[in-house]
Amino acid sequence: MAKITAVDLAKKQKEISVAEFFERNKHILGFGNPTRALVTTIKEAVDNGLDACEEVSLLPEIIVQISKGEDENECIIAIEDNGPGIVKEQIKHIFGRLLYGSRFHAIRQSRGQQGIGISAVVLYSQLTTGKHATVTSKSQEDFPAVIMELAIDTNKNRAEVLSKTLDHWDKPTGTRIEVPIQADYTRGRRYIYDYLRNTSIVNPHAKITFIEPDGSIHVFDRTSDVIPAKSEEIKPHPQGIELGTLIKIAKNSKARKLSSFLKTEFVSMGSRTTNLVCETAGLDQNMNPVKMSRDQILALHKAFQQVKIMAPPMNCLSPIGETLIRRSLKQETQEISPEFIITSSRPPTAYAGNPFQVEVGLVYGGNLSKDDQIKIMRFANRVPLLYQQGGCVITQAISNIDWRRYGLEQRSGKGIPNGPAIILVHVASTQIPFTSESKEAIADISEIENEIKLALRACARNVERHIRKKDRRKKTRDKFVLITRILPEIAKKSASMLEKPLPPLDPVITKIMDVIWIEDLIEYETVKGIPVQTTLLESDPLKNPQGLITKSTIVVANYKDKPQHFFLYALIPQDAIVGVASPEPVKKTDTYLKWKLEDIPPAQKIDITFELAGLQKGDFDENDLYVSQINPAYVIGADKWEGE
Repeated sequence: MAKITAVDLAKKQKEISVAEFFERNKHILGFGNPTRALVTTIKEAVDNGLDACEEVSLLPEIIVQISKGEDENECIIAIEDNGPGIVKEQIKHIFGRLLYGSRFHAIRQSRGQQGIGISAVVLYSQLTTGKHATVTSKSQEDFPAVIMELAIDTNKNRAEVLSKTLDHWDKPTGTRIEVPIQADYTRGRRYIYDYLRNTSIVNPHAKITFIEPDGSIHVFDRTSDVIPAKSEEIKPHPQGIELGTLIKIAKNSKARKLSSFLKTEFVSMGSRTTNLVCETAGLDQNMNPVKMSRDQILALHKAFQQVKIMAPPMNCLSPIGETLIRRSLKQETQEISPEFIITSSRPPTAYAGNPFQVEVGLVYGGNLSKDDQIKIMRFANRVPLLYQQGGCVITQAISNIDWRRYGLEQRSGKGIPNGPAIILVHVASTQIPFTSESKEAIADISEIENEIKLALRACARNVERHIRKKDRRKKTRDKFVLITRILPEIAKKSASMLEKPLPPLDPVITKIMDVIWIEDLIEYETVKGIPVQTTLLESDPLKNPQGLITKSTIVVANYKDKPQHFFLYALIPQDAIVGVASPEPVKKTDTYLKWKLEDIPPAQKIDITFELAGLQKGDFDENDLYVSQINPAYVIGADKWEGE
């Protein structure tokens, strides 16, 4: 047997294209089995449609249609959107070339990042059916649509255009892709429905229509007509950037001074911060960054961690917002009739130079089972994560919180708790650290886990406070009802026996109750076509397009034996415009109103009212109330104020 040498081995080595690699490893992209392949196909096309519409500030209208193919294991998937369309020259690159896109180097939030997804769908279709994708695109209203049949040459990672025609399409603009794939629709239907329903929750501005093979139509209508703010591309944030990346940026920089390098290559680096970073690193601001040694760059890298640098700007992210999360969850859980829905948003921060923000929603009570595990809804950049829940940092963060403190069951304070709750977690970032190219789980990044925990604990504390407040209110109300029923009867009987007039009962009731009772009422009034300033503050020129005014009435009753005076605070819901308030608050900020309540006599009450605009019915069900300058143990319906 001839001896094999290194030269012989070298002859066998050859380059393969990225398309050829994924041809043999399609499971990496989420096409591991017929069920997941079905969901992945729809997911990639829907994501592209939503991104395209938002790029040009259009309210998305997505149609997903599934029909039977030539055999029982073949499905024909068609997804169309009302976006801007794709110019003819780019169709073959976008749909027929892997790792081709416009967002890989852009630091801003978007659903697609790698330029793999939709071309992988075309490749999977080709591999499993031997058939080709058909793309229809219309980019101008008065022009015909381009219809292109595509295949992928996996050896070259290039598209093959098999046919190209022009035809009329009644849409003004838009894109449609139709692909036949081998898929298990019977098993995959539930996952498709869940994916589209969850997509509508975190994309409340989108209308999604799902047409099944039997003709059944499901419409996930939009709950908001507000298009999300477009995320803007930014430079990397210095805190958290990796040393190797910093070396690469420095060596490729066109700046000739360290000070200008820091200001032009990074966000949040003004003159003061730049001076402080250079001083901490012991570096001359006038030195050339291209000529910096590894030790000097290492000192700069350490200084980034030691100096307090302003958080990255939010305009690179497009969070959903607490109001819309609450609105979507409320619509989605109507059949459950939950006791309350709580939301929490963390301020943006960064990991490895990438800004991110965490948003959380928590649904509690109602018809949810107390014995089952809580339901977890995971999202990244407005995209549902349906698989690999156990390997996701969201699940890890939830499992590492001791939920027993907040009224849920959890053995040993670890793991997914049991109880009547649904938890929604959305991570928005310029670069989601997925565990694989299939984008089904978020990697274990400590900064992200910590932010998720902080947001979850904020919601959990509100759950605990709500339950405590509800129990205290019920006990006090029961006590009050009992007293007001029994005392009058005792007084009547005693007065009759002693032949004396009926004594006043208010002093006795207040002495027994010994509390400040605070209750609130939320009402909605429609004032169609009337500008907000006619019913709200004249300083706000905005109009109320829905003509809906939220009226809040807070009743404060003194059931103590002495006059009471204290401060009352009411939190303002996110996205709300505050109008007329009576009495006038002593302080008004973007987040709360503050009243000074002067000497409320025993057995007396006062009413506080204020108006809000910019909300839909159901966005605001209960005031979040706090008090100061009084012992909160005496107050039913409000908690201790910690804000000042």
